[in-house]
Amino acid sequence: MTQNMTLAYKNNTIQTASPAELTLMLYDGAIKFCNIALGALENNDPAKANTNIIKAENIIVEFRSTLDFKYPVAQDFDRVYDWIYRRLVEANIKKDTEILEDALKLIREMRDTWKEVMRLNRVKTDKPQIQYISAAQKQAALG
Repeated sequence: MTQNMTLAYKNNTIQTASPAELTLMLYDGAIKFCNIALGALENNDPAKANTNIIKAENIIVEFRSTLDFKYPVAQDFDRVYDWIYRRLVEANIKKDTEILEDALKLIREMRDTWKEVMRLNRVKTDKPQIQYISAAQKQAALG
């Protein structure tokens, strides 16, 4: 029962999230999977490490596939995602925690940058709109 409620909550969270929030969730997921893989490598569990590195790779592939190249910055993002992806593959092949930590560091930086963009956008859109009231309107409002 509790598992079903948790699953329903997660599903609802995803279904009601904005595109920006979904992107943040994906970054968080990639970080989570890399951390699980690091723990698995430390515990000498290469199968678990492989599974979780592949999950992180899939998220990076998703990011790359959704880039809109009509914006010049997309090329920069593509290069960063390509580098992260190649590091994840290399870390998986070599079962190397140092390489995996390199990729994880950059994923965290991308996530933190995304969070800041979301915060700045929220501040920009949440500012109260200044309304200019004429003297006549003010007088009418006061009675």
